[in-house]
Amino acid sequence: MPELGVNIDHVATIRQARKIDYPDPVEAALICQDSGADSIVCHLREDRRHIQDEDLYRMRKKIGVKLNLEMAMSEEIIKIALDVAPDQITLVPERRMELTTEGGLDVATHIRRVEKIARRMVRAGIRVSLFVDPRKSQVKASRDAGVFTIELHTGCYANAKNKKSSKREYDAIKQCADYAEKNGLRVFAGHGLNYSNVKPLTKIRVIEEYNIGHSIVARSIFTGLGKAVREMKALIR
Repeated sequence: MPELGVNIDHVATIRQARKIDYPDPVEAALICQDSGADSIVCHLREDRRHIQDEDLYRMRKKIGVKLNLEMAMSEEIIKIALDVAPDQITLVPERRMELTTEGGLDVATHIRRVEKIARRMVRAGIRVSLFVDPRKSQVKASRDAGVFTIELHTGCYANAKNKKSSKREYDAIKQCADYAEKNGLRVFAGHGLNYSNVKPLTKIRVIEEYNIGHSIVARSIFTGLGKAVREMKALIR
């Protein structure tokens, strides 16, 4: 059965808009956990635009499901990750001016750096995943870097403008997911997924986990967070 990771970054985005102490992303994480989320995802960005260091430390102490920390290959964030010791880190590209993560990590170009960071994390007992575009070259580089889990970037599929481009992006995800599985990698997926476009991906049986944030937080405005999580989990299963 595929699992659901809920990204609670945008709960913190609402809080940071006023620079106050609510809504609390840790409280949101606990609601998600109680509503069936299999993991909690958060991205500690270098500019701290939403999740703050204190949020991460508090989350590590309070939640009982897997904590997945998205992070750039920044030495500052690496040290924090090693100190917090989440269950998993997911290496992602990061640019200061982007609204959200744009595209996957270029593992093929930065393979030695990725390999070095992965070794540090594994020595500390932290699992490592790489957020990559659905390209076989990036999947192969991830395997060559000694990583055993990838998260396929589904943004191009989610943003497809017509059925033809949607099918093209879907096929790319499926081909890379199958290729990764045959090469001994676990396959997760995420980015831009919502209540309308996630269902077709569930036909790709090798995808073990879906990491979804914005659409769940957005839906919670109308339904409440717990119901939004339960509805999404029902869709992927």
